[in-house]
Amino acid sequence: MTPSYGWYGDDFTGATDTLATLARRGRRAFLFLLVPDPQKLAQVGDLEAVGIAGAARAMEPGEMRAELTPVGAFFRDLGVRILHYKCCSTFDSALTRGNIAVAAAILHDYVAHETITIVGGQPSLGRYCAFSNLFASFGADGGVFRLDRHPTMSRHPATPMTEADLRQHLSALGMQNIGAIHWPLLAGDSEAVAAEWRRLANAAPAVLLDALDAQHVNAIGRLLRTESQRHSLLVVGPSSVAQAFFEEGQPIVSPPPTPVDGPVLAFVGSLSPTTRGQMAAARSYTRLNVHPDSILSSSDARERVIEHAAAALAQGEHVMLSTAPEVGDAPHSAAADLARASASLVDEVLRRHPVRRLAIAGGDTSSRIVGHLGYWGLGYHSQISNGVAVSLARSDDSSRDAMLVMLKGGQMGHEQLFESFLDSKAGP
Repeated sequence: MTPSYGWYGDDFTGATDTLATLARRGRRAFLFLLVPDPQKLAQVGDLEAVGIAGAARAMEPGEMRAELTPVGAFFRDLGVRILHYKCCSTFDSALTRGNIAVAAAILHDYVAHETITIVGGQPSLGRYCAFSNLFASFGADGGVFRLDRHPTMSRHPATPMTEADLRQHLSALGMQNIGAIHWPLLAGDSEAVAAEWRRLANAAPAVLLDALDAQHVNAIGRLLRTESQRHSLLVVGPSSVAQAFFEEGQPIVSPPPTPVDGPVLAFVGSLSPTTRGQMAAARSYTRLNVHPDSILSSSDARERVIEHAAAALAQGEHVMLSTAPEVGDAPHSAAADLARASASLVDEVLRRHPVRRLAIAGGDTSSRIVGHLGYWGLGYHSQISNGVAVSLARSDDSSRDAMLVMLKGGQMGHEQLFESFLDSKAGP
């Protein structure tokens, strides 16, 4: 079977959200952590969708080209009809960091159709695109803000969103002359939508589609299914691309769950208010605050953290390591170094005391840590909160194979998320 759908997630948390979206729509999907060889592809069996989790969201343009060129070639050779560049649902991106326009320009060479399709919203996640402007919900009460006024995204430490009009935002990143299809047309006749898309595609290098509700997502899906039969397409956007392309089916059924014994190791690198609230509610964990400078500059301090964490796990305690400050923001200049040091720290803790469940908060942090731990892929296990999935990790290391791994972005998950993960079981 040739998969019809391939996706690259620009961070691991987003990539697992698309994996969960596909599985919950009844589609056979698997997420690799590198471009897979034929043996690994054969090992997971027939698939309808194949994913690759990456870290382009945190890369400079030169790094992105090195990362994405083999990805594009793999999906072209695999024969997918939709090549989905899965970006964050808030489209936060900068000229020199995770540039979405650069990613699209690279991957565009590996599909047949010349026009890039952009899906602007994910209503199921509280992301709404109207007249090309993006809005996002915030907090427990679900208040919705235009992105340039969003309490978190407008002040993101790495990629602040100061422009809500996605055409203007992407144009500033280098994607010029974007056409747009707005929601009133999507609410109408599907033939009219297709005709307008083709008209714009003849003149514009990219077309942005609004999405305010499920009706609009379904209309986009009809368009993608029809056009991808004619030519393979590059589609940029959040997991609503997968929701659109695959009509809803019976969710994948797995064997009955069984309890997972032993403690949980959690690592928090996110600075978001949402994550801070989740940490405060995680009362079942032994909290170990890790000063970033200490693990970057002092091997003795790093060793003390590792020993303390491993000893607590050996006593059966759930352990939460956090490099996020109690208040305020951490400087971003050393973020890449801190992510690498954090990955090495978690790896060493697991070597001294292996566990069967791992939780990681922070998109860039998740990408770096999971990529360091020797997993080669992630299968879907369960959905623990909107936008947060639990995955079944695959590794050639028997001590890490079939671990349950929860990855969450900074804005995702309900307040009791870490507490809920303690109840996770070895089956959806």
